[in-house]
Amino acid sequence: MAVSPESLPERPLDFRAPPPSPIASGRRSCVTNDDVLTEFLEHSLRVPDLILPDKVFPRQKFIENPPSIDFQSLRSMQSDAVSKLLDSIATIGCFQLVNYGVPIEFINSTMATAGGVFGVSSEKRAAVTRSPEKPYGFEEVHGEEEENEFSEEFVWCRDESLKQEMEGVWPLGYSKFSEKIETLMLDMEKVAEKILQVVRENSERKSMNGNCMEQEQENVGSVCYLYRHCRDVPADSSSLRYDVIRMLIRGVDFSHALCLHICDGASEFHVYSKKGWVSFTPDKDAIVITAGDQIQAFGGGQLKHVIGRPIFKTDQKEDCISMAVLYSPPSITSSSSSSSSITYIPEKGKTISLGQQFMIAIFLTLLYHFLVYVYKKF
Repeated sequence: MAVSPESLPERPLDFRAPPPSPIASGRRSCVTNDDVLTEFLEHSLRVPDLILPDKVFPRQKFIENPPSIDFQSLRSMQSDAVSKLLDSIATIGCFQLVNYGVPIEFINSTMATAGGVFGVSSEKRAAVTRSPEKPYGFEEVHGEEEENEFSEEFVWCRDESLKQEMEGVWPLGYSKFSEKIETLMLDMEKVAEKILQVVRENSERKSMNGNCMEQEQENVGSVCYLYRHCRDVPADSSSLRYDVIRMLIRGVDFSHALCLHICDGASEFHVYSKKGWVSFTPDKDAIVITAGDQIQAFGGGQLKHVIGRPIFKTDQKEDCISMAVLYSPPSITSSSSSSSSITYIPEKGKTISLGQQFMIAIFLTLLYHFLVYVYKKF
């Protein structure tokens, strides 16, 4: 018997009501509830004022002056001078050197001539500005950095392109400037070469590659940094903190073994490293020598790599000039004498690329299947 649709029992429909609104519209208006919610969010999302601990930014520590080592004592390999040298590099990464054989009158004359490079106008400097492709020339400064900059910087190296560009923007003075810088650089390189020999022969630990200092980047030879320190530099802590942050960020662009700082007249010398920031007052007529990354790699991590910078806080009417010679040896020898020198060349293991490994795996797989086929066939 057929059943008509009207005879089917009615099933109640299951409607689910939406959740009640959090806003009681019957008692409060929407505007009032929005104000309450806004006030709650403002109080709950307020960022508290945080005071960072002192360890986040390194504190300046004044230390006793590093030992002033007589260069002639190092040349004669006196045990006391050698031990002071190694201990000073291992603890603070720098030392002072006196009686190094370069007349102070010639150094002062060279520094006075070197100051002329900063007389080049800003328009002409644009043609000799440093870049990733051109590591020499004037340091470029932008925007707010120019207001906070307390020194100017020029990088000199033995590059023919630099000579041509500088003779174009400074035709009258660059020839004399370059000759004096070259002569002083040669004297400083002889001093650095002897110090490096003493460190190599007396260092307890050697690098993993043997008695050598392997340089990862291309060796451009020795490089000279010239600085003009502006007068009336503020002595407050904020200016020093800015200088520290800038030095830690920028570091040094060139890999080097030793850095020889000629900064006679500096009131302080700051030494920056990853673990701290120390300062001292350099001795008169002494050059400050800091250890570079190549020294640290050679010493197996026991010798300390640091960045040094002189600070001038004088009331002189003229700006002060300082120089930093970054010495990187052209070749590493076991002795300074050419008759008995042995050049150490690090042995580099052969590397197999991923493509070569993939081809070898395919070959071994095919060889395996071929041998199985031959074994089953015969």
